[in-house]
Amino acid sequence: MDNHPWIPNSTDDVKRKIMEKLGISSIDELFKDIPDKARIERTEWDRLEIGFGKPISEIEAKRYINGLLEKNKVFDPPPFMGGGSYPHYVPAIVKYIVSRGEFLTAYTPYQPEVSQGLMQALFEYQSLMAELLDMDVVNASMYDGASALAEALLMSIRVKRRKKVLIPRNINPFYREVAETYLEPHSVKIEYIPYDRRTGLIDLEELASKLDRETAAVFIQNPNFFGLIEENALDISDYTHKHDALFIVGVDPLSLGLIKPPGELEADIAIGEGQPLGLGMNYGGPYLGIFAVRYDMKLIRQMPGRIIGLTTTVDGSERGFAMILQTREQHIRREKATSNICTNEALSAIAAAVYLSLLGSDGIRELAELIYYRSHYAYELFKRNGFKVDIFEADFFKEFPVNFNGLGISYGEIHEKLLEKNLHGGLYIREWYPELGETALFAFTELHNVSDIEYLIESLKSIVGV
Repeated sequence: MDNHPWIPNSTDDVKRKIMEKLGISSIDELFKDIPDKARIERTEWDRLEIGFGKPISEIEAKRYINGLLEKNKVFDPPPFMGGGSYPHYVPAIVKYIVSRGEFLTAYTPYQPEVSQGLMQALFEYQSLMAELLDMDVVNASMYDGASALAEALLMSIRVKRRKKVLIPRNINPFYREVAETYLEPHSVKIEYIPYDRRTGLIDLEELASKLDRETAAVFIQNPNFFGLIEENALDISDYTHKHDALFIVGVDPLSLGLIKPPGELEADIAIGEGQPLGLGMNYGGPYLGIFAVRYDMKLIRQMPGRIIGLTTTVDGSERGFAMILQTREQHIRREKATSNICTNEALSAIAAAVYLSLLGSDGIRELAELIYYRSHYAYELFKRNGFKVDIFEADFFKEFPVNFNGLGISYGEIHEKLLEKNLHGGLYIREWYPELGETALFAFTELHNVSDIEYLIESLKSIVGV
């Protein structure tokens, strides 16, 4: 069996076992989805010749790479795809500050005496995020929203010493898959709560029937995957706490300019995706996992990730910053650590801190209102032009599903035709919600102006003939 340059240090026996497990006959099958025009022959990589047949200069290499980059497609208007990654405006000062060498090259601040600037920046992130979430203690930070949820569920199991968690079906399916992967080795029982087909919100009767004294935690996403605002969140909180379970709330941080934060919902743990806070879409990452808890030492001592604390010198004359409760970390407890997360997305956290400090509380509210009104304008425009958008009755923020049943064309085909018009349409969700048929999730932010939305609607009309 040929050695493969992308999988080094593997014996033929190991490779054979991996391929048997994956159901493939060769390693190359792992890369079958790469278009032929984007492939570079393996021999070219081996010789570092990049198709030239000889070593090349820096100028030639730069020109070649720029030619490859020009093949990237730039969408204008920005993508309308919902589902967890959204186009938002990133102020220039955010990129400027996180590009400074003090932040860009910094690693985990294990030595506080030489890391005060980085620690202060992360402390500011924690403070700003705590105010936004109305929670007491925030870490800095997790990989992304999905891993933050998985860590919150594992933490609940440790705190409550129970092996059952409740997750609604109307949460982001990507989050659900990551949570299942994290929990599988721990023999945790995951029970799914159906959503009400009329409202799209969590079915309270089903939740009540599944809650018992074996339940460690209940999770809700607010707004949920469909963009709907869970108006019964406080009732769910009450149900959860009556059974002595932990209540976990997942959020879109920008929605908190309008809806109640997790603290007001009496959440024990709050998680979320920080991508909207000045990070851009970035081809899917790196992102930022938000993680916070209310003030309870049983919770705080089981938090994953890093926490930066503020202290003073012995004589009290100067303040200083340090990593605290480090028994959580792999560098202290290793296999006994609460989490073996090996990076903390510090640069993304600093970007979020800069973004939040720029907007302030008034700016966050104004931005949330703008997103709310833009998305509702789009909803009404879809409806006036004959598209089925009244799938659910609940109010929504930023995104909503659109149904294309009965048009004689799948949404997958519609999406391809939109791409031909340089439009990136909604997220096709039939794979996860087959009961909704030909449905896609469309999102609208401050970057989608009225003409962008009208162009999308007119393009869809020309494609489906309504």
